[in-house]
Amino acid sequence: MDQRPIGVFDSGSGGLTAVREIRSILPSENIIYFGDTSRVPYGSRSAEILLHFAKQDVRFLRTFDIKALVVACNTATSAAIHDLREAYPDTIVIGIEPALKLAYDRYHGGGIGVMATPMTLREEKFEALMHRYDQSCRIYKIPAPGLVELVERGQADSPEAESLLRELFAPYQGKLDEVVLGCTHYPFAAKAISRVLGSGVALLDGGDGTARETRRRLAEAGLLENGTGEVILTNSLPDESILELSRKLLDEK
Repeated sequence: MDQRPIGVFDSGSGGLTAVREIRSILPSENIIYFGDTSRVPYGSRSAEILLHFAKQDVRFLRTFDIKALVVACNTATSAAIHDLREAYPDTIVIGIEPALKLAYDRYHGGGIGVMATPMTLREEKFEALMHRYDQSCRIYKIPAPGLVELVERGQADSPEAESLLRELFAPYQGKLDEVVLGCTHYPFAAKAISRVLGSGVALLDGGDGTARETRRRLAEAGLLENGTGEVILTNSLPDESILELSRKLLDEK
């Protein structure tokens, strides 16, 4: 058993959706979470800037003697995961990706929307993933500017969010069987998204797959812990209200 924490980071509060999934299947693991709210959103940044941010985030988390690192940000995973694995070969490094394979398996031949940040959608990594499946189903890339900021303000399920989403999804009404939530912030807006799209459109995100991969990698390395399951929340923005929102989001059902 290894009581060192799992380090998790994201551009802000979004990665807490991944933390919730990790806690669900690994309730005894200690977790240190870093939200880089002072530099949110990551989705509009260049790949070079994102790599710089990710390395800074990881250096901070490594001061807690972490035994594994989870990049709970789709954009940062696209931009930095290979460099982070090369930089820290002795650390388990896990990234999160849009749940496109799961969507394809469930809706083979259907219409799949992928909501994500502009950065994630234009990365070669995502393009390669998409082209594995777009021959036998219709895949729509749906950038969602502004939604991350609403989540960070605690307005994920608000009239403002619903208005933004209605405008965003207007061109795709009737075309979608499923929507992949390709940013860890977006599951917090799932209720508003479902109201706009209707209950007939399924929503999927990569949090569960990331949690299961974390459990697999820790078990493989003999690092699973039967401990207290403490979660420590930290943030780059020195504002207690940010941590209060993080605690609320983490405990939200």
